[in-house]
Amino acid sequence: MDAIEVLVRIAWLIGAASFVLGLMRMNSPATARNGNLLSAGGMAIAIGGTAVLLAVNGSASATGWIIIVVGIAIGGGAGLYTARTVKMTAMPQLVSLFNAVGGGAAALIAIDDYLRLASEGASIALQISIPTVLDILIGSITFTGSLIASGKLMGVISGKPIVLPGGRLITLAIVLVAAAGSIYLWTGAVSVPVMFLILAAALVFGVTMVLPIGGADMPVVISLLNSFTGTAVAMAGFVIGNDVLIIAGALVGASGAILTKLMADAMNRSVLSIMLGGFGGGEGTVGATTATGGSVRELGLDDAAIQLAYASSVIIVPGYGLAVAQAQHACRELGELLESRGVDVKYAIHPVAGRMPGHMNVLLAEANVPYPQLKEMEEINPEFDRADVALVVGANDVTNPAARKPGSPVSGMPILDVDHAKAIIVIKRSMGRGYAGIDNELYGNPKTGMLFADAKAGLADLVNAVKAL
Repeated sequence: MDAIEVLVRIAWLIGAASFVLGLMRMNSPATARNGNLLSAGGMAIAIGGTAVLLAVNGSASATGWIIIVVGIAIGGGAGLYTARTVKMTAMPQLVSLFNAVGGGAAALIAIDDYLRLASEGASIALQISIPTVLDILIGSITFTGSLIASGKLMGVISGKPIVLPGGRLITLAIVLVAAAGSIYLWTGAVSVPVMFLILAAALVFGVTMVLPIGGADMPVVISLLNSFTGTAVAMAGFVIGNDVLIIAGALVGASGAILTKLMADAMNRSVLSIMLGGFGGGEGTVGATTATGGSVRELGLDDAAIQLAYASSVIIVPGYGLAVAQAQHACRELGELLESRGVDVKYAIHPVAGRMPGHMNVLLAEANVPYPQLKEMEEINPEFDRADVALVVGANDVTNPAARKPGSPVSGMPILDVDHAKAIIVIKRSMGRGYAGIDNELYGNPKTGMLFADAKAGLADLVNAVKAL
């Protein structure tokens, strides 16, 4: 091993350490941005070290260098453009697309390596064939599954569970084909057609796996597919013998798996039950009445402003409706205004509020809401009993008291105890249902006043009304 290779391996080690430290800093909203930059810097160091090694060894031809440079320019340019232009409401869709790109790229590495080994005519060692086949399987499932998830989030594909005729039998047949093909290749046999059969089975499985899952479960699905992407990248590292890929993939796979488990627990459901077919009728279905039979009370703007301005404690509950309306800045303005009047303001964050893990945290952090005011569900729920007003902005299923009763699609799902507050104000455009497709019993609560408005416009009107008091 010459000096250059030693330096490159040191660069890879620095990159890997940056991934670990960056992931640790992402544990808190206050340090997440720096953690992201640290991880990106580590990746840049790892890529730079690899480029130096290729140049010194001469293992890349002129055509290869052109492909590398053009690929980095196109991929990096597209990533920079989308990251800077994407709306915060479209971030879950973008994350799903990134999952698809990561999984697909990892699968292509394994496919290319298998074709190269197969062309040499010799049998493939088990320690190579196992990660190669797993990479193809997991990466391909991630690719098509993430595309379907992104389509559901974009509205291109219905958010309702889509069950194909005989879908479970098709899925079972696909699993058997993939398993049989994998075992065949692991016995030492070399067969390009079997490899492509496994590839096709995995691509179809990604579609049949995600289609039956309802929109309400998309946060968990995104997290799970993110874990799949990391696992596929780790397998790609084993295929080409790259330690940085193994470490980076393992970190993403492990953290994604842990987050998936936490998200499933927040819905009081197992990951297996979610993957076997979610619930949810899709967003936008209108419910005229509540399950409790209570009447809905509409609240005037001035009445809502008075309740907020003269309260001692207000808890703001953001939901996806806030994200759709891009109302995070107006929400922060109202919070600051109430604080200037001596009101204690906190923000209640449900783990699955929005369409991806941490969606509400990202939105409110972007609006410069102080991190200490962002309270997770376990921390904020005991405080609702002492709150004068709970202000719900575009949140639906995560506030539905029906979750405490058996027989509901959301039964057992931990919710924010909004109905324990002394008064409740709900800003909502209409009586439309959330992704679970059921009426929200909170709206029929005698303590609840409905302020029908777009979240951004409604919050702006509240700010002006409070200022006028």
